[in-house]
Amino acid sequence: MLQGPRAHGWDNDLWTANRVAEILRRHFGLSFHPEHVRKILKRRLGWTSQKPQRRARQRDEDGIRRWQEVDFPRIARQARARDAHLVFLDESGFQMMPVVRRTLAPRGQTPVLVCDYRRDKISAISAITLTPARYLPDLAFRLLPAKENYTAVRVVEFLKELRRAMPRFTVIWDRSRIHGRAKVVKAYLAEHPEIVAEDLPAYAPEMNPGEMVWCWTKYGRLCNYAAPDAATLRSRVEAELETLQTQAYELLDFVDHTGLQLAA
Repeated sequence: MLQGPRAHGWDNDLWTANRVAEILRRHFGLSFHPEHVRKILKRRLGWTSQKPQRRARQRDEDGIRRWQEVDFPRIARQARARDAHLVFLDESGFQMMPVVRRTLAPRGQTPVLVCDYRRDKISAISAITLTPARYLPDLAFRLLPAKENYTAVRVVEFLKELRRAMPRFTVIWDRSRIHGRAKVVKAYLAEHPEIVAEDLPAYAPEMNPGEMVWCWTKYGRLCNYAAPDAATLRSRVEAELETLQTQAYELLDFVDHTGLQLAA
């Protein structure tokens, strides 16, 4: 099994109880029910049920490793030499359709979550900030009115808000068209040399702790939450992000999750 399912003829490397049962039949001539196989995997082999991470085929693994081990330590050193904050910026959206996670119910009685099948959403932008000397964390965020999307102009407005709070900072973001490639963003950065922009490696969202802000909110605090309308959803998202602002240890965990070495 450690060879992976591809080695045995399947089209991906994800094991299921049915596939393991088929391996037992092929190699040992044994017939086991998939649920019994699942118990053996968990109790005897220490395997667990896990949600796979999605990764783009276009990823440059060597380039991502080089950014993590070489480029980011340089970025951190240069920011500290400038007495500048580090800022990890990211955008996301919260849909009216809730993120559904497993819950408890009597056997055979599948729970029902009543929700609106509407495309309304709340767009959000956030920035995890770290102080120059001690890397003390903070969280800044803004929410747009329902159905509006973040554009390069909106990103500049957020940078202006950050600049009012921090005299110098290095912003680290993905290679979205509304970031460093947008003309209005380039023009603003040219006018303000105290703001340095650095790109994350392509197709590597796990390098941005800002992604964990959305995971914590969407898949943790707001899972199975079906708001009655967009205004209520916006208020709830705002309340959860305000709660996260008070939890410095969570923000540091988000940074640690990336594997980035700030001490460098």
